[in-house]
Amino acid sequence: MSEPLVAPPLGTLVALGGGDDDALLALLCDLLPGADTPVEIITAASWRNAERTAAAYENSFRELGCAAARHLPINEHHPADSPSALRRLRRAGLVFFSGGDQERITDFLRGTEFLRVLHERYQQEPDFMVAGTSAGAAALTEQMLVEGYGWRALRKGGIQTAAGLNLLPRLFIDQHFAERGRFGRLAHALLAHPVFLGIGLAEETGLIVRGGQRAEVFGDGVATVMDGRHLHGSNLGRIGRGEPVSGQGLRVHLLVAGQHLNLLTREVTGSPQ
Repeated sequence: MSEPLVAPPLGTLVALGGGDDDALLALLCDLLPGADTPVEIITAASWRNAERTAAAYENSFRELGCAAARHLPINEHHPADSPSALRRLRRAGLVFFSGGDQERITDFLRGTEFLRVLHERYQQEPDFMVAGTSAGAAALTEQMLVEGYGWRALRKGGIQTAAGLNLLPRLFIDQHFAERGRFGRLAHALLAHPVFLGIGLAEETGLIVRGGQRAEVFGDGVATVMDGRHLHGSNLGRIGRGEPVSGQGLRVHLLVAGQHLNLLTREVTGSPQ
């Protein structure tokens, strides 16, 4: 039986690979319909200095002309489903997730009314935006990579994935990708989830996703795209923990600003800038 057709989301999603995010904030402000559009900054990923991080982002947004940027605290002491948080979410034009530990974001939002409303607005409202940098970008997808380092990432058991916020289904986004040598862990993740698409974002490099499908690369670095649909010969089901993983047919694209990726057909278009 075929899967039921689901209407594509009308909202826009923006993901950045981390690093200096001044250009991302400027882009977000340019995409907003007006300077008075409410921007809600969520620093739930921060396990320390969350208030300082929030203040820095508030100042940056306001210096760029986004006068209605405010910190929306969601953490151990401020539940996502508080009346205030839900009221502000329903008014927001942009919800921005900062970096840190992406599992903290999902821990605080999983199963909440806040997440349901976030999905609903992203699905139904063309002027609504969700954005994230670093861990905030990784959390936006159906699954996220939470463990995996160096050569160990290419051995069975060397990576760990967890459920994300699922605004982008069947997708991994890995951040700080080139700078932290994360090719191995994303490749391993695709061996385990071959129907997924993997996107590794270098720092100061990102994607603008419109309609849940059309992704445009922006920034100064490279977006590494891994397509596992043609993978074959995977040994994951035959080897023991700690043994090296193997597979053939993984397709890799290196994309830069000016190029576009269709997240459904996996087609690459456009010319590098």
